[in-house]
Amino acid sequence: MTPEELVSMTAAKINSLGAIYYFDRDTIAHGKEQLDLDGMRFYFIGRGGVLGDVEAPVVTSAFGYFAPAVVDKMWNTSKKKVAPRDAARAALECNASLGRGKLDDVAGLAEFCAAAEQVITNVNPAGLQLYAGVAAEPLPDDLPGRAMQLAVIHRELRGSAHLTAVIAAGVHPSVAHAIRRPNDIGTFGWPEDLVITDADRSNLEAADAATDKMSIGHYAGLSDEQRAAFAAGINAMNDILL
Repeated sequence: MTPEELVSMTAAKINSLGAIYYFDRDTIAHGKEQLDLDGMRFYFIGRGGVLGDVEAPVVTSAFGYFAPAVVDKMWNTSKKKVAPRDAARAALECNASLGRGKLDDVAGLAEFCAAAEQVITNVNPAGLQLYAGVAAEPLPDDLPGRAMQLAVIHRELRGSAHLTAVIAAGVHPSVAHAIRRPNDIGTFGWPEDLVITDADRSNLEAADAATDKMSIGHYAGLSDEQRAAFAAGINAMNDILL
């Protein structure tokens, strides 16, 4: 399996797998009952907490697609209740729990984890803020929990690369978001009457191509067998959890 084939086969599945814990029922319940945070606030500080106790503009730079005013409100009100790193580890534990009892018998899960970790070892994290933050967090010892956290890390790897590509292509994050998720633009804090041009769409397509190129490079250091193991793990997790 080539790196190109691997990226084409797994990118969308990684995007979904790495996000399933965000607003899962048990995640939301944990945030409310243990941290006194509603679902959106637990999402913000749980995902962004890997950056540490930073100011809101740092989180804005890493998240990319939320308006600064939204980040400022969600981040600062959450920090009053729980330390960012504590929230991040609580959120990652919620994510790991989703795989326990469901992925225990997945064949090749150890090989998937080994390949996924090899990519992390090889990647240069320069410019990939959110990826670098979550990749630095300790991995669970058990295979199901470990595989779930690795899915999050690989989602943030591509997501951070894509944000870099979007900015390099000259597309404002609000515009990129409006093109891809027009029904959510207000939720992310942007005006709903944004003007989208043909040039914006063309530039976003160029950013997509650049993201694929970066992602292909990230997986190029794996052997054919490792890429096959990685793809098999993603496919199995996707079939069970999504």
